[in-house]
Amino acid sequence: MFRELALGQACAHDAQMFEDHEALALLSVAEMGEADRRAIAGGVAGIDLMEAAGRAVAEAARRAHDAAGRGQIVILCGPGNNGGDGFVAARVLAAQGRDVALFLLGPMTRLKGDAALAAKQWTGAVGAASDTLSNDATVVVDALFGAGLDRDLDGEARALVEKVNLWRAQSGGAVVAVDVPSGLDGNSGQVRGVAISADVTVTFFRPKPGHLLLPGRTLCGRVECAQIGIPAAVLEIIQPRTFRNAPALWLPSLPPPETDGHKYRRGHALVLCGPMHRTGAARLVARGALRGGAGLVTLASPRDALAVNAAHLTAIMLTPCEGAAELVGILQDRRFNALVLGPGGGVGQPMRDCVLAALSSGDSGRGVVLDADALTSFAGAADVLGAAVGVFPGKVVLTPHDGEFARLFRYSSRLPDSKSEVVGAVSQDVRALSKLTRARAAAELTGAVVVLKGADTVVAHPDGRASIAHDLPPWLATAGSGDVLAGLIAANLARGAQAFEAACAGVWMHGAAARAFGPGLIAEDIAEQMPQVFRDLYAPVR
Repeated sequence: MFRELALGQACAHDAQMFEDHEALALLSVAEMGEADRRAIAGGVAGIDLMEAAGRAVAEAARRAHDAAGRGQIVILCGPGNNGGDGFVAARVLAAQGRDVALFLLGPMTRLKGDAALAAKQWTGAVGAASDTLSNDATVVVDALFGAGLDRDLDGEARALVEKVNLWRAQSGGAVVAVDVPSGLDGNSGQVRGVAISADVTVTFFRPKPGHLLLPGRTLCGRVECAQIGIPAAVLEIIQPRTFRNAPALWLPSLPPPETDGHKYRRGHALVLCGPMHRTGAARLVARGALRGGAGLVTLASPRDALAVNAAHLTAIMLTPCEGAAELVGILQDRRFNALVLGPGGGVGQPMRDCVLAALSSGDSGRGVVLDADALTSFAGAADVLGAAVGVFPGKVVLTPHDGEFARLFRYSSRLPDSKSEVVGAVSQDVRALSKLTRARAAAELTGAVVVLKGADTVVAHPDGRASIAHDLPPWLATAGSGDVLAGLIAANLARGAQAFEAACAGVWMHGAAARAFGPGLIAEDIAEQMPQVFRDLYAPVR
């Protein structure tokens, strides 16, 4: 009836790597509401959906109860459909002989529709929420508020959430959340005042962005997605634009090398290097590009850094490059079909000139990755960068972390009215709005694919498509890690992938390499794990 997505911890990638593209869809709260309506319009009774949802919750609670060695299961119901799911779960668990205590936030008269029908089938006692959590409780089912919560929790609701969190911390008991932990925004993953910390979250049909975006991912625990009778065909009508980042999303764009292929067919990546005392970042990029599958990689180096770079490089080639004019000359060679600018390159007008030169001297087959100093050199001038991207016939990927994102978009003056509030607000707090919203707005503004990095990296396309990484390990938080990511994305561009697919694949490969290495990872280790990543990725099609 349901399958475990394990969004809050490392996934079993051998089982999930090639799941159906449809299975990767993430639905916003509004889209999930539309899925419910479409299912009901197609003949599925709403109470049947609630019954299936409640049974899935009951199963998760049963497993937690068995693991706890029994005790009491406390079910906290709210006034909406989440509460209805809780009533169904209580009835199922009681019928199994479990010790169940049900409590309702607010009066029974507030229950409407299917939730009221589910409540009528519960024959046990209904206590007031303020009377909950006896010493006998070992499992709490949080059926208070769902993903569509549109206000901060306060008053009795806030006090109850805080009480559950304190109980969990002190008792070691398990919390099973229905749809999302109460207080969590299903679209943004942000906390509405206060939110429950769950051990297991049971959601329905498809997960929501808030299950993956931080801090939501850390609050949900293990996420289980129950199939409750909504036909998959409704996705053809809804046309979701947000996806979990997994190989099914992009692997068709990156087939394994052909038996009769050669290095030139796999592309030639060019990496711009900074001054002599900052050459390490560019070499990390170049190594990532080479291990990531580019057929050839060249480092464009200042002359005074050629000897330093030559002492470290073997398979990666070198060419002298001093500034924008020489870069333009190098790019006349159309075999350079991927370019990385920024890492270790220095902030200021010379870097800005190089970026603008690169974006004015391309052809339709070239991909450009702008990272680090290439982005900061346009601080407050995202409109200028966007104008350059707009006339560039190739593919452009921007790879900011939150700080670079805030600097880049802080003072943009030519934002459309619909975007000024979204993108401009990052100057106050880069976490004030949904990461997904910010990345999409930035992609639309600049015309580039935006990789907004972090433990929940979002990749956004100007057309509205987006992916969210749900399984990036903490070992990636190390100096130079982002430089290697830029190289991996460049390798995918060199191999011919479109910008969105190249970026999504690079983010996933980056995480897979870190998982393969594990604790103690440093940036230099990431590229060296790519042979194993490729063995796992292409094993089913060898």
